[in-house]
Amino acid sequence: MSDYSSSSALVAGGGGFIGGHLAARLLREGYRVRVVDCKPVDEWYQVHPDAENVVADLSLLDAARAAADGMDEVYNLAADMGGIGFIEGNKARCMLSVLINTHLLMASRDAGVDRFFFSSSACVYAAAHQTAPDLEPLREEMAYPAMPEDGYGWEKLFDERMCRHFSEDFGLRTRVARFHNIYGPHGTWDGGREKAPAAICRKIAAAVINGDDQIEIWGDGEQSRSFTYIDDCVEGILRIMRSDCDQPLNLGSEELVTINQLVDLVQELAGCSLTRHHNLSAAQGVRGRNSDNTLIREQLGWAPAVSLREGISETYKWIYKEVGYASHRFLP
Repeated sequence: MSDYSSSSALVAGGGGFIGGHLAARLLREGYRVRVVDCKPVDEWYQVHPDAENVVADLSLLDAARAAADGMDEVYNLAADMGGIGFIEGNKARCMLSVLINTHLLMASRDAGVDRFFFSSSACVYAAAHQTAPDLEPLREEMAYPAMPEDGYGWEKLFDERMCRHFSEDFGLRTRVARFHNIYGPHGTWDGGREKAPAAICRKIAAAVINGDDQIEIWGDGEQSRSFTYIDDCVEGILRIMRSDCDQPLNLGSEELVTINQLVDLVQELAGCSLTRHHNLSAAQGVRGRNSDNTLIREQLGWAPAVSLREGISETYKWIYKEVGYASHRFLP
C-alpha cells in the first residue's frame, strides 16, 4: 500500500453510500480525510472516527470554500439523487446539484487543490441508445450529440463540462467517472431512493422474514442493466483519480442481466421462490443499459472484477440483517 500519510482529501457527500466506502479506503491508505455531508451525522451510512466529520451544505459557496481549504484532493460525490422512482419525480432537485459541483470547483481552484474528482453517471447517455434490453453497450463517445436523461442526466453532463473547462481555463486537474448502477452493503435499501439491487434484496428479505410468498417487480422484469459492486467502484475511483486520463470514463460492470434474472439470483441466494406481481405502471427507466469498458481497459489497464453473484451475496446478507433489525425494532 502506498503511503499517503502526508496527503489530505475532502470526500464531499461522504455521509452517503459511495462516499462512506471511499472515506474508509482513503483512511486505510493514510490520508487525512475530511468528510462533509448536509445530513446530520446520525443519518450518515458510515461514520469514521478518524476522519474530520463536518455537516455543511456544499451548495453554498462559503461552505464549499471551508471544505476545500487545505485539501490536496477533492472527491465530489455529493448530489441529491436516488433510484429511478426518485429521479423521475424530482428533476429540479436533481439539477440543483450543479451548485455543489460549481462551488466546489471554484473553491478547489482558489485553494490550490491538486486534483478534483467528479462522480458522473450513465444517465448522461441518450435514451435512444437504450431502447432494448440487448442493445450494444454504452461507449463514452455516445454521450454526444447530447440528449441525457432529463433532470439528473443533464446535471451530470453539465458538470462534466464544468470540470473540463476548469481544467482548460484554470489548470485544475479534474477526473470524471460515469457510474453504472453502484450497489453493495451500507447503502440505501428503503425509503424510495434505493436502486434495483437493494430494493429487490429488501423485498425478498422481508418476504423471507415475514413468511410471505409474493414480491412486486417494477415493470415486466425484462429491462436489463449491469450492476457494479461498491469495492470495484472505489478501486476505480482511485485509479481514475491517480491516472493521466482527463476524459470521462465508464466505471461499470459489463455483466448484463435482466431484472427478472436479478430476482432469480437473489431468490437462489435466499433459498426461496416467490410469486411475482409485475407493476407495469411503476417507473422503469430505460429499457436496457450496459457499460462498455474498452476505454478504461485501454487507459488504465483495469476494469471491475467482482461478479454479480459475489456482490449480491454480500449485499443480500447485509440487507437481510437490516430488514430483520427494522422488523424487530417496530414490533409492538
